Amino acid sequence: MPQHQAEDADAVRREFGEAVNMTPGELEEWLATEESQSVGQKSSGSAESTGHESGRRIVQLLRTKKADLTDDDLAHMRKVHGYVQRHLAQEPAKEDVETSKWRWSLMNWGHDPLKGK
Repeated sequence: MPQHQAEDADAVRREFGEAVNMTPGELEEWLATEESQSVGQKSSGSAESTGHESGRRIVQLLRTKKADLTDDDLAHMRKVHGYVQRHLAQEPAKEDVETSKWRWSLMNWGHDPLKGK
């Protein structure tokens, strides 16, 4: 792998690690809840939302060794980082964040905004 690609992959993994603050176990547990399955946009004909599907992929990525990550994996990691950054900027002001669809959507993408607060 050329040096610049290796550095890019390192940056993607670092940003993914900053965006995803839930462990694979926490995320799997969350994805099994009705709250998790009640939020997000569903593709036409799909029973599962894009975020929920992404959450299942994030669990796999968290359990994948660095050396085994594919370009497709890195692309999804980039997508997760972008989604979390955009969604965090939309934090609701008046809503109870703990039970908000905003938080639940973020958690489907592996980020619990209340974790560490």
